[in-house]
Amino acid sequence: MDAGKIILNIVLLLVGFVLLVKGADFFVDGASGIAKKLKVSTFIIGVTVVALGTSAPELAVTIVDAVGGEGTLITGNILGSNVMNIFLILGISAVICKLPVEKTTRFIDLPFLILTSGLFVLLGFLGGSFEWWEGLILLVLYIGFMVYNIVLAKKQSKALLEEATASVATFEGDKAEALPANWWERTKAGYESLQSKVWFLVILTVVGLAMVVGGAELVVSSARYIAKDVFKIPAEIVALTVVAFGTSLPELVTSISAAKKGDVGIATGNIIGSNIANILLIGGVGALCTGTRGLPFTTEGIVSGVVALFASVIIFCSCWGKTKSIGRIAGIICLLCLVAYYVFVFLNLYVLKIY
Repeated sequence: MDAGKIILNIVLLLVGFVLLVKGADFFVDGASGIAKKLKVSTFIIGVTVVALGTSAPELAVTIVDAVGGEGTLITGNILGSNVMNIFLILGISAVICKLPVEKTTRFIDLPFLILTSGLFVLLGFLGGSFEWWEGLILLVLYIGFMVYNIVLAKKQSKALLEEATASVATFEGDKAEALPANWWERTKAGYESLQSKVWFLVILTVVGLAMVVGGAELVVSSARYIAKDVFKIPAEIVALTVVAFGTSLPELVTSISAAKKGDVGIATGNIIGSNIANILLIGGVGALCTGTRGLPFTTEGIVSGVVALFASVIIFCSCWGKTKSIGRIAGIICLLCLVAYYVFVFLNLYVLKIY
């Protein structure tokens, strides 16, 4: 056993986690700041910009596997990530703080997520694979979804103009209250001052995203090496745990960071938008890139697809109470469902062997 390589991977694992945490902070600060500047809700930013950014690892895996491989990782990557996004990430976020759900989200975004989740399973089940034209259908639906959000953002900009102006005025007033006492306070004050500038917010968002995606890659690759080569954990277990969790790390750290900062719109929008992007954008790109071979859809994919659909229905049903929000009880239910799902997967792998 190469001790130097083990130490290197442990260091890379730690560096990856640091990049993830700090990158998520920068990404949320930049994205929420841009939302205020554009005078749109943080949910719109979360469901579009943030969701696309945090889905970058899944998109990269899809293109590489579709072009250079057999496409066998794509559906598992999409559906596994969607299950993890709702049950784990939205579950933890809801436990941390209550996640209010806007009216348009309850009536449009969540039903659309359920519809697309069902469509993905149905198309895969009927043909056993996705043909290029089915991928084209998915991409057209995603373009329509993005156009809808752009139109909605324009409508919201007028409604939120007075509120955004008041927020900026408050920020400017607070900024001049006290003089920094030391170098750390001065650095912090300088950082907060720069957050009022659009160019800095854009840089902050891009750098934060790069740190999140890069940190996720470091964590996944180093954890995979430690699990397989050091502790000799079977490849199937690594795929179901380390890889599935690793590709969802950008969504996880971004949503939890947003929830802690009170940017609940980014937390919920990130998950809903990311799941829709996984199905329509990544699934569509995967089907197109595999060409005439088609995108394989196995029995395991059908089971995971049904679980992902069930997860979407749980979230949809949980936000129709008095508070119109995803609360702590719903978050705990999601986490319990995740445990039950993985128990079933492990039992099937070693005991039941149903598929």
